[in-house]
Amino acid sequence: MFQPQGFEQSSIITSLGRMVYYTATGSLWQNKAIAKPEAETLVFLHGFGGGSSAYEWSKVYPAFASEYRILAPDLIGWGKSEHPVRNYQIEDYLTTIREFLQQTCTAPVTVIASSLTAALTIRVAIAHPELFKSLILTTPAGLSDFGTDYSRSFFAQLVSVPVLDRLLYSTGIATEAGIRSFLEQRQFAQANRVYQEIAEAYLQSAQQPNAEYAALSFVRGDLCFDLSLHIQQLTTPTAIIWGQKSQFTGPDIGRRLAQMNLQAIRVFQELDGVGLTPQLELPAVTIGLIRQFLTLVNGRTI
Repeated sequence: MFQPQGFEQSSIITSLGRMVYYTATGSLWQNKAIAKPEAETLVFLHGFGGGSSAYEWSKVYPAFASEYRILAPDLIGWGKSEHPVRNYQIEDYLTTIREFLQQTCTAPVTVIASSLTAALTIRVAIAHPELFKSLILTTPAGLSDFGTDYSRSFFAQLVSVPVLDRLLYSTGIATEAGIRSFLEQRQFAQANRVYQEIAEAYLQSAQQPNAEYAALSFVRGDLCFDLSLHIQQLTTPTAIIWGQKSQFTGPDIGRRLAQMNLQAIRVFQELDGVGLTPQLELPAVTIGLIRQFLTLVNGRTI
């Protein structure tokens, strides 16, 4: 897997196994604020999909390492973290995200998360608001929002067939052609933004031993839920970035969710010509927006 210069790998033990994370270290940062224990923490959480990992945020979080303590984990079942052989459920990620924050952070933190993981993080913040200072989220959706049922989709039903599911993963998802096709046609708005390193990073993660278990749980819809049933309970100051060309859930869903809780959701920013992961497709723009939102959601007037 790919690791930005100036970052090292560490890990904690969760109730589901070892979770690897990346944090700034060494000569690049040792004379900066990042070396001070009192530096505020930013936690970057990746979304789900074949080959997902902390790499998803690796073009963004180094930009903050001179000012903040950076933590970017591979969630359980993804990247270099442990891959328990199980059918993953929503509670697995609600629990391990909470455990990660409790074990690595001593004060409320800003969590920057994407897609379904961002929606799950909202639920963690509702249950444990004391862990959070603010949220900055890209395309936070439960994928079954406002009564839709993703698990009834054709592809979700297809990968629910035993044996066939693992065959589809090994031959159609965790291959160079499968990864590149998904990135170019579904995840990114513009295929020419998918360069070779991105495809290789996703492929390496997708081919880790037992990586299919978390990925198939996601594709089957086992991790999906209706975020609209929860979002009104959120009290953590939140900013949302939504790619205008996100194919799974468009910005109309995002605006509807934001309108349900204007007190907590202080910013909703739609990005033209961007897909599901603006942090990979337009990292410089994403960095700029995060910097702006860190000011806006942490107590200043919008």
